[in-house]
Amino acid sequence: MTTVYLSIGSNIEREKHLRAGISALKKQFGTLILSSVYESDAVGFDGQPFLNLVASFKTEHPPEKVDALLDIIEKNNGRTREQKKFNPRTLDLDLILYGDYISQDPTLEIPRDEITQYAFVLEPLAEIAGELLHPVLKTSYDQLWQDFDTSNLVQKRIDFNWD
Repeated sequence: MTTVYLSIGSNIEREKHLRAGISALKKQFGTLILSSVYESDAVGFDGQPFLNLVASFKTEHPPEKVDALLDIIEKNNGRTREQKKFNPRTLDLDLILYGDYISQDPTLEIPRDEITQYAFVLEPLAEIAGELLHPVLKTSYDQLWQDFDTSNLVQKRIDFNWD
């Protein structure tokens, strides 16, 4: 079994799509570990704020299969081809870590660069996997978060009602 981590976000009917996405992930993969939910401004475009979190689970599926299943869950939650990066999205599920696996494949980049680029990925990841080491940088996610420039950060942990 391999432990995987996903970055999850939504800025269209945010609560509805986060709940549906987590429900679908539980049905597909079983027990999940969830970070807190964070609200952050849209990055790279003008849009409604996002709700983001990181989820973790164990799987025997190879990374390509996990990624394909995530695509299906996104589509089942109204994600369309038009909802690309730097656009509003109903549900965004990104495979950011797959154990210590490293892939340079542009269609399945693992670990995802977003881990060190965006607070909405790094802060919730550090919350649930702070002691783990980034497979390329060999630095803990806690340390990466401590070193992250938060001077212009507009992000806050929120209480989220999963019911």
